[in-house]
Amino acid sequence: MSATVWPGTHERLGATPAEQGTTFAVWAPEASHVDVCLFDESGAETRLALPEHTLGVWHGTVPDVGAGQRYGYRASGAYDPAHGRRFNPHRLLLDPYARAVSGDLDPRGPVYDGLDRWGSDSARHVPKGVVVEDGFDWGDDRPPRTSWAETVVYEAHLRGLTMRHPDVPPQLRGTYAGLAHPAVVDELVRLGVTAVELLPVQQFASEPAVSARGLTNYWGYNTLGFFAPHAAYSSAGDRGGQVTEFKQLVRALHAAGLEVLLDVVYNHTAEGPPGGPTLSLRGLGDGAYYRQHRGGVYDDLTGCGNTLAVSHPAALRLVMDSLRYWVADMHVDGFRFDLASALARTDQGVDLNAPLLTAIGQDPVLREVKLVAEPWDATPEGYLVGRFPPPWCEWNDKYRDAVRDFWRGRADGVRDLASRLSGSSDLYADDGRLPFSSVNFVTAHDGFTLRDLVSYDERHNESNGEHGRDGNPDNRSWNCGVEGDTDDPGTVGLRQRQAANLLATLLLSTGVPMITAGDERGRTQRGNNNAYCHDSALSWVDWSPDPRWSHLTGLTRELLALRRRHAVLRQRHFFAGHPVAEGGRKDVAWFHPDGVEMATGHWHEPGLATLGWLLNGERLRGQGPQGEHVSDRSFLVWMHAGAGAVEVTAPCDGWPEAWEVLLDTSGRASRAGHPIGGSRGGRVHSSDTIALPPHTLLLLGSVDPGPQPTGASR
Repeated sequence: MSATVWPGTHERLGATPAEQGTTFAVWAPEASHVDVCLFDESGAETRLALPEHTLGVWHGTVPDVGAGQRYGYRASGAYDPAHGRRFNPHRLLLDPYARAVSGDLDPRGPVYDGLDRWGSDSARHVPKGVVVEDGFDWGDDRPPRTSWAETVVYEAHLRGLTMRHPDVPPQLRGTYAGLAHPAVVDELVRLGVTAVELLPVQQFASEPAVSARGLTNYWGYNTLGFFAPHAAYSSAGDRGGQVTEFKQLVRALHAAGLEVLLDVVYNHTAEGPPGGPTLSLRGLGDGAYYRQHRGGVYDDLTGCGNTLAVSHPAALRLVMDSLRYWVADMHVDGFRFDLASALARTDQGVDLNAPLLTAIGQDPVLREVKLVAEPWDATPEGYLVGRFPPPWCEWNDKYRDAVRDFWRGRADGVRDLASRLSGSSDLYADDGRLPFSSVNFVTAHDGFTLRDLVSYDERHNESNGEHGRDGNPDNRSWNCGVEGDTDDPGTVGLRQRQAANLLATLLLSTGVPMITAGDERGRTQRGNNNAYCHDSALSWVDWSPDPRWSHLTGLTRELLALRRRHAVLRQRHFFAGHPVAEGGRKDVAWFHPDGVEMATGHWHEPGLATLGWLLNGERLRGQGPQGEHVSDRSFLVWMHAGAGAVEVTAPCDGWPEAWEVLLDTSGRASRAGHPIGGSRGGRVHSSDTIALPPHTLLLLGSVDPGPQPTGASR
């Protein structure tokens, strides 16, 4: 290898290979000297000084270096933490723009600042960047560009989704290639989801405290490399093969009509608090990349030790370049931003016109993809549900809480429930957003699974090694009378019904439904509501058939198919709540159990546990190809969360005269012993009295009178 380093250019950060060599460029304006360090297969290191310093960027081109080369940086300069300078040439630093990463962080190695200003050399104990050449053939890959109104999100852990799949070859389980396997893709298509939202797949590392307990950061919310696909998820090794394999995954999902959304963590990094490992940003520009007060005290808005200073130009560029890379080069379709409120901060506090949000909204690449905010951080003032600007959508935890409280019998009436079922207009209509701005969910990766939500009152996190103190104690769950597993048929049947009620409510609500992977199969974490550190069967999806919970799979498929067929279940605009045409009926109506529309007094009944919800499809009428009258079907949902049976009356006075039973979670129409959740059959007519057993959801569809000639009266 030549010791000569050419000047190169500063415009493109990272490692850029070309025919004659690779250009390395890294932003470190206050460093006095930067070496690029190249490693051979034995681990031997060659240090080469970057000869040029332009606009804060150190850069140089090393001849005869190409794809697959491992590298890192050493930056020299002042060590003055109180003023944001932590330069230390004994620390090998990962390139923030590395497209691939090789090796893992060794938590036992000398990589921490602590009281030791310099410490020993860390090269053998830290991951290294890999030079990657982009020669991937995307063929005719096209993004599905599914509209928000038609989107159904499936939140999944890439490794956990396939580790126990019997049809995925063992060597591919837990990898990008495993998720791309036809057996998995076909199952997602059959289920009816339209987008796979992957928990973090950008290169991450485990926190030292977690590693010390013999556990690992399984979820991945501890990013180390914002451009690199996590190498441990690759079946093709960590020398660049992970990049190709990830692109193959995206291409396979796109070919099946599925979008790929990434859960991204730009609010903090794996370097943690000041005493944590110096791995990358801290050793290149600590004062620029991290929010901190005078004296070098970090501003921790994330609960993870640091907060990325995305209002600083360098950090802002890093995040924007990373986002554009994943869209333009990796072809992903959108992002869910973890603790997004931490990204809406300036020195003046929360600012929804903060630089990053403004930059994303103006960027011609990013403003065209799906953007979802987790609209809170670790501070009270960071709770911003309903406040993110267009075109952002949001995780709506108010929806989650209202639905959980209703079905566990702890709601204060049904007022809040009705708002959440109909798209949360109180949160999103005032700034011009639409119902799909609300990403509705009952469960997520963080918290109980659906099965555990109906099986546990308390969190059971002892195996996390934090003495059971971690995880949210406010689960809003109900164990149906017994804590944990039981063989009691009455309790099991009630749990099956409750799980069906929760899932059906989610899939029938206005907004974008998000299903957590495995909920449709009855996945359990045995009461652990914070399984972030368990890369084991506790967290993996079990694909073996379980007759006790198979009704949830059928229920999901049927309701998502119904949602696809009927636009009235995929509202693009908020309900008006009044007749939308002269002589017509309301687009939505709410009914008291006695069959009359809800009046003001009804909405304030604190003990009301039964609600009827009618979606009027008549307003979507049109003409078919033969000139016949066409109208969407109307649907009537009765939701009864009470512990006793109740009688309800089907609406009359001009509403559809006949209804077909599409779903009865009590299972009354099922064969003896058959699981509940998909029962069909029976007719209900206007003014009929319907008996609802305890804890039941009943879905009725209007009976189609059949095609009529244009202009014919109904």
